[in-house]
Amino acid sequence: MIRKVVPVVVAGVAAWVLVGCSAQPPAPPAAAEVPKHEEHAHQSQHGGIVVPIGRENYHAEAVFEKGGSLRLYLLGADESQVQEIEAKPLDAYAKSAGDAEAEKFVLKPEPQSGDKPGMTSLFVGQLPPRLAGKSVEVTVPNVTIEGGRFRIGFQSVPPQAAHAEPGMPAKLGSDEEQALFLTPGGRYTAADIEANGKTVPSVKFRGIRATHDSNPKPGVPICPISETKTNPKFAWVIGGKTYEFCCPPCIEEFVATAKEKPDEVKDPEFYRQK
Repeated sequence: MIRKVVPVVVAGVAAWVLVGCSAQPPAPPAAAEVPKHEEHAHQSQHGGIVVPIGRENYHAEAVFEKGGSLRLYLLGADESQVQEIEAKPLDAYAKSAGDAEAEKFVLKPEPQSGDKPGMTSLFVGQLPPRLAGKSVEVTVPNVTIEGGRFRIGFQSVPPQAAHAEPGMPAKLGSDEEQALFLTPGGRYTAADIEANGKTVPSVKFRGIRATHDSNPKPGVPICPISETKTNPKFAWVIGGKTYEFCCPPCIEEFVATAKEKPDEVKDPEFYRQK
């Protein structure tokens, strides 16, 4: 069967999609094949890098975490929708810029809450040790989604910068996120943890799209971290009071401040556009 390779790119993120069938998995692409184009703005659900699959039929979000961990979420045509596929390991290949050859690693299925039995919308893997923390190119050459076979590729930057938009804090790793939100400290109390459902933002707000309006009107609630217009859906209880934010990473930043520097936290009414 004839295969068609379509290059698609997201701000420093190159993606290649392969549609069709083949008896042999395709080889990882060479570094020279990585073009640069425009960013897929404000579509991230987990603070990662969003790339289209096919002709925007599906999307994937890659989250690079500290220590070289990679989480790959599968999303629908609308990035706010979760896309499930068969829960089988995926072969992936990674290399840093200038490397002639890629190193193989495995992305293992890690079903999220709500995924059907035998299906998953999340894969997790560990980059080869020498590539952890570096800017890398990653290729997943054979992903089957609803009967179609696709090839996905994306390029990262070092973890501290990979997830941050200008003015937005970096996304925490899952272990750090649980330690931050499920243990009290400073102004963040056990009663707050109970009020927030004993969960973490990445779970509570799964599937809700974050947008950032940097020109709110006077009197409008603004995010305590980014100072952009809040989304009431991204609400979190801290010190017995409900605060609104623009996105989950900002909740992380504010809760950390409430625990470590409680005197810097103001009442919710303080955070309004002047």
